[in-house]
Amino acid sequence: MSKVYMMVTITNRNKRKDFQTFFKEYGLPVFLETTGRGTAQSEVLDYFGLEESEKLLFLAIVTGETWKKLRRGLITKMLIDVPGTGVSFIVPLSSVGGRKTLQFLVNEQEFEKEEETAMKDTDYELLVAIANQGYIDTVMDAARAAKAGGGTVIHAKGTGMELAKKYLGVSLVEEKEVILIVTKSREKNQIMKAIMEQAGLDSKERTIVFSLPVTSVAGIRMLEEDIQDDLL
Repeated sequence: MSKVYMMVTITNRNKRKDFQTFFKEYGLPVFLETTGRGTAQSEVLDYFGLEESEKLLFLAIVTGETWKKLRRGLITKMLIDVPGTGVSFIVPLSSVGGRKTLQFLVNEQEFEKEEETAMKDTDYELLVAIANQGYIDTVMDAARAAKAGGGTVIHAKGTGMELAKKYLGVSLVEEKEVILIVTKSREKNQIMKAIMEQAGLDSKERTIVFSLPVTSVAGIRMLEEDIQDDLL
């Protein structure tokens, strides 16, 4: 699905309503938002005449055509190119856990479904599992049973969750847990399948899951290295 992407937008927290309105006006009703803090060094902030500020992170699934429109609007309407306003970028999706999940994430955006992303030769992938709040352990238990390592959890608030009834046939609460898991590409499918079967849309966790290609990794020791060490 090389025509479908995850869009990441980072801006100052005081611009929340402006960006929420902008996304909805541009036909992007489904997105997640969470908070963070800027880490720019003081000399950089002084150079741009900025103050250290709390940040807002938006995550959404967009098609290539939607991104073109959004990008123009972000530049001309939201002035995102002005220093201190923010940044927005896209990352291609490699797979999505089920057709219903894909339909929910893209809503009514037109897209060209392909077998896989153009980045087929990556050794690792980032799994993004979005579950109802309070069910981290269930999702991670399912993932670990399928040979996943640890995960990182982000608390976020979902917008446009009412569309879940239309596309998924279930209700989704706004408060979400986003679980990030880096795994080997060859183990991705079994982990996604385990999450879908044990904590998917038919369960109280209501988890949706998709993956992003990872081009390079540091800090994850490969199983083959462990075996080789044992033989030495």
